Amino acid sequence: MSVNKVILVGNVGRKPEIRYVESRPVATFSLATNEPARTTSDGRQIPERTEWHEIVMWDAAAETAERYIDKGTKLYVEGKLRTRQWQDRNAITRRVTEIYVESFDILARSQS
Repeated sequence: MSVNKVILVGNVGRKPEIRYVESRPVATFSLATNEPARTTSDGRQIPERTEWHEIVMWDAAAETAERYIDKGTKLYVEGKLRTRQWQDRNAITRRVTEIYVESFDILARSQS
């Protein structure tokens, strides 16, 4: 048995970009999650750390993202990891790991 499940709560880093693949809408954008700064038991300071995640939404979720999600929106996202690779113009192999969204909830809208 294996499980590929991701749960994230974070802030949208850029407005979703919408494109169509074989007439299906797909939205892509970044989501930031933060680990707060802390002090270890021995007094060492560990600074805040931000992780950036690439989010992919299809079909109705993509259409909702286009209408209601903007930079700064706080989201709850459930999905699975997908890694893909390609070769760029210079024949360099590139890889990216993305979160393919299965469900999500808008927790707070952007204040802008």
